[in-house]
Amino acid sequence: MIARLRSKLNYSNVVASLALFVALGGTAAAVVIPRHSVGAKQLKRGAVTAAALRKGAVTSKKLAPKSVIGGKLGPAAVGPGNIGNGAVTAAKLAKNSVTNPAIANGVVGTNKLGNGVVTTVKLANGAVTLTKLGDEVAPLLGTLRSGQTLRGTFDVGATAENATELARAGTSYQFPLTNAPAVTILQPGQTSANCGGLSGGNGQTPQATGGNLCVYVTAMENLDETTPLTVENNIRLGFGLAAKAKEKGNFFALGQWAVTAP
Repeated sequence: MIARLRSKLNYSNVVASLALFVALGGTAAAVVIPRHSVGAKQLKRGAVTAAALRKGAVTSKKLAPKSVIGGKLGPAAVGPGNIGNGAVTAAKLAKNSVTNPAIANGVVGTNKLGNGVVTTVKLANGAVTLTKLGDEVAPLLGTLRSGQTLRGTFDVGATAENATELARAGTSYQFPLTNAPAVTILQPGQTSANCGGLSGGNGQTPQATGGNLCVYVTAMENLDETTPLTVENNIRLGFGLAAKAKEKGNFFALGQWAVTAP
């Protein structure tokens, strides 16, 4: 008899009998649900809410691949500390997502620019100023710009029939000055406050401060001791040189010059 009764018992009819007993008797009784007896199929849709989840219950291991999409993230949910190194690649950026305000000052250096990125159409009017040009770039328009220097050589001489005979030569500036410069003529090895001498490039870079023309004599022969060489017709477009013979015969002066715009 007992064996036959046990064969008829199962979880469903036991729970049903207990519920009937409680209902008929009017006495409260605790219903104990066996461990692991409630599965996903026993849960109603929407039964597990955010409030029902224990803090920290949902870990990364509990999430299925690609289960957390953009629409599931709250505002500011992903901070810089949550992004792995190299996670944001060029392919991950939306078109036009990186705008000028989003780029910090100094972030884009010259080594970040591809070949041909900066074209003439990308340059604003007036963007390339004199201060942006290297010393090797000559002025493009108008007069010689302030602080820029022109340099050249001179060679003036002749054969004198008589003492004090003159030989003349002229030089035009590649780019005119705003005004005629002050002139200083220096004998071999001389310098002055405005004419710093011949420097660089085997002594072939004559120096001059702003607003000055410096004429450096490097070699001469049979010139008048009092006025061997003078500058004539000194204007903003160029200058002339006159060499005076000391006595009959060949005479000359040669050297270098520099003029700097004030």
